[in-house]
Amino acid sequence: MADDIEEVEEGGGPEDGEGEGGSPAKGGKKKLILVIVAVLVLVVGGLAGSYFMGFLDPVMAMLGSPPKSEAGEGATAEAGMAPGETVFYDLPELLVNLNTGQRKSTFLKIRVSLELDSNKDIPGIERKLPRIMDNFQVYLRELRVEDLKGSAGIYRLREELLTRVAAAVAPAKVNDVLFKEMLVQ
Repeated sequence: MADDIEEVEEGGGPEDGEGEGGSPAKGGKKKLILVIVAVLVLVVGGLAGSYFMGFLDPVMAMLGSPPKSEAGEGATAEAGMAPGETVFYDLPELLVNLNTGQRKSTFLKIRVSLELDSNKDIPGIERKLPRIMDNFQVYLRELRVEDLKGSAGIYRLREELLTRVAAAVAPAKVNDVLFKEMLVQ
């Protein structure tokens, strides 16, 4: 591809004054235009992707343009809460025996904190706390020790607990489930 561009720039090559109709370097010019358009599309696509993924927010802030995240700031300020405020709600400690299939019992002691969007969600969480605890108990009792091994096991546990708590407190939004303590004995 680079050889084709050099031929066009040097004016040499088999297309120069030869061939059908005598039009010099007609195919080479098309290739050059096609390469330039492809490069422009890649650059514009990369910049657009960077903007939408938030990589250009620091650059936009230096230029004086507000970042995308501040667009909805007026609605949260009117509600009386600072933008980006995160609230953590600690659930009571859970102690369950795991499913071992043997006579020997294995216990899981876990303390969990829920990440919420605002303080307004706390009364709803407290009203539905028995349902949350029941969902957690039922799920945790069926776990095996092998299910909790490694970072993949912990990640699956986090996702399952998040799914269960989100279903239990349906209108309120829980962003994440955070482990404060987890002990398998």
